[in-house]
Amino acid sequence: MSQENVELVRSIYAAWERGDYSSVEWADPEIELVNPDGPIPGHWKGLAALAETWRDFLSAWEEHRIEAEEYRELDDERVLVLSHITGRGKRSGAELGQMRAKTANLFHVRAGKVIRLVTYWDRNNGLEAVGLRDG
Repeated sequence: MSQENVELVRSIYAAWERGDYSSVEWADPEIELVNPDGPIPGHWKGLAALAETWRDFLSAWEEHRIEAEEYRELDDERVLVLSHITGRGKRSGAELGQMRAKTANLFHVRAGKVIRLVTYWDRNNGLEAVGLRDG
């Protein structure tokens, strides 16, 4: 079952890497979105909150891109994706790409749907949260 979870997460990232954040078919209706760090820390629940949070975040960027570097199957329910984000802020014009922000997203999957998504802007925080180290 867990390999199916990895494939689900790969399909989500494939859309995101194309800049397509429109689908939520992969998300459980009661999905939890958790941002423990980064520019918009918080906790949200449900599809409407997920959509609003993504919309608010993406609207602040001119050229936001995410790219997966590695998929790690942690257990039957969790998939950790190590990725990097590039972009340029609309207001500041700051190039996030120069920093090449290394991030981690932890997907909790049950019955073919993501029930919880934890986004870590600091990859080391994500690795530490699941008991791993970078490298």
